[in-house]
Amino acid sequence: MIDSDGSPSAVAHDLPDGPNAHARRLAEEKMAAAGCDPRGIATFLHYFDRLSDGADGLIPESAIEPIAEIPSLDSLRRAHSGPPAAVALDKTVVIKLNGGLGTSMGLDGPKSLLRVRGAKSFLDIAIGRVLDLRQSTGARLPLVFMNSQATEQATLKELERQPAIEVDLVTHFLQSQIPRLDAHSLEPVTWPAKPQLEWCPPGHGDVYLSLATSGLLREMRQKGYRYAFISNSDNLGAVCDSAVVSWMEAEEIPFVAEQCARTPADRKGGHLAHLKGEPGLILRETAQTPGPPDARHGTFNINNIYVDLDAINELLEANNFLVPLSLIVNQKNVVAGDASTPRIVQLETAMASLISHFPEARAVLVPRDRFLPVKTTDDLLLVRSDKYDLDADFQLRLRRPPATLVTLDREYYAMLDGFEERFAEGPPSLLDCTTLTVEGDVTFGAAVTLRGDVAIRNRSPSRATVPGGSVIEGELLLD
Repeated sequence: MIDSDGSPSAVAHDLPDGPNAHARRLAEEKMAAAGCDPRGIATFLHYFDRLSDGADGLIPESAIEPIAEIPSLDSLRRAHSGPPAAVALDKTVVIKLNGGLGTSMGLDGPKSLLRVRGAKSFLDIAIGRVLDLRQSTGARLPLVFMNSQATEQATLKELERQPAIEVDLVTHFLQSQIPRLDAHSLEPVTWPAKPQLEWCPPGHGDVYLSLATSGLLREMRQKGYRYAFISNSDNLGAVCDSAVVSWMEAEEIPFVAEQCARTPADRKGGHLAHLKGEPGLILRETAQTPGPPDARHGTFNINNIYVDLDAINELLEANNFLVPLSLIVNQKNVVAGDASTPRIVQLETAMASLISHFPEARAVLVPRDRFLPVKTTDDLLLVRSDKYDLDADFQLRLRRPPATLVTLDREYYAMLDGFEERFAEGPPSLLDCTTLTVEGDVTFGAAVTLRGDVAIRNRSPSRATVPGGSVIEGELLLD
């Protein structure tokens, strides 16, 4: 089984093998009583059966071949620009996956509302980027957020402050919800103290079904939209590129997945490959790889995709709205971070694995600046620092490569409140810093400058402070 971060599950052996008819029936009844769409229920039951049957989903190296060549984004921009690209962009919708709460950083609201640059949030930057593209190209380019039950209301309230973003489509649709399952019995978990914790979204692979069941897929196509660019809300590097949609239109490509060159630091991240004897592409996730991935797979998938809406609609209808994707089993406690609460599993899917259903699908090799996710407070410190500039077109640009490798002591910095408290005077300058490691409880004063490879260590039980105005190179011991 697979954790959401792509690592092997730590308690996979606790889950029973084979079908569990009683647990399955309870889950089906719970979803029906909650008014879930029948197509969503059927999809959940499909993945429940796969979980119950104990399939491991492993794809051995002997079964695949690497991708020989991937065209670069620069080459597409040279070949597909001008009026055709502008026409294609006007038929494109930008969709942001906005279902996450950022619980790994201790958030209890939408992660997209977290401040990342000055007073600007993920949502502010996404909106600013689309408005800038509209102004520079004349394209309609709607921006639509796929929210979860947990993020819907707060996101809508924030969108009320941004009326300019709405064009001829609604700005949001709701992701499906599915029961969280007890990790031992597979029965739906019950938690009367907070019933919403009994439910979860089924991963970003749900975007296709939810577009259809919400009626938005039909409305998009009726209003002349043919393509969608889909990315995670927390990827600050993701931006729709007209050259890609122009390429799709010119060559009738139904699906494009962006890839980045893999570096030694990229230990996670699935990659595309060919099944031997098959013409199309598959996505092999990290946990589907028995052992380290072969070095011949030199790229990784960054979860920025372009899809042909007509092709998605045709695929859904041809398969009665059940299009199987790679299953991810995400394991956690009912109350995030509280090991005393029951262990549960969430059945999730990844949207990029749909690529295997389109033999004509393609990949494109993009620069690293299109992959700038903020998953941890390590990432947050980096994007808040002077290592990046936020330009007038709302794109974050690395001022001086390479990006600093930040490692903060998780005991003190992993949760946002602890992080904010220790950087209350602002982030240190990382412009000339290659690596930063902080061990122990350390508070940073204002205008601290770090250069080269920096390690700051406080081994005492009490908090230490890096004085404001300090310039630090190498190792600093504070104990």
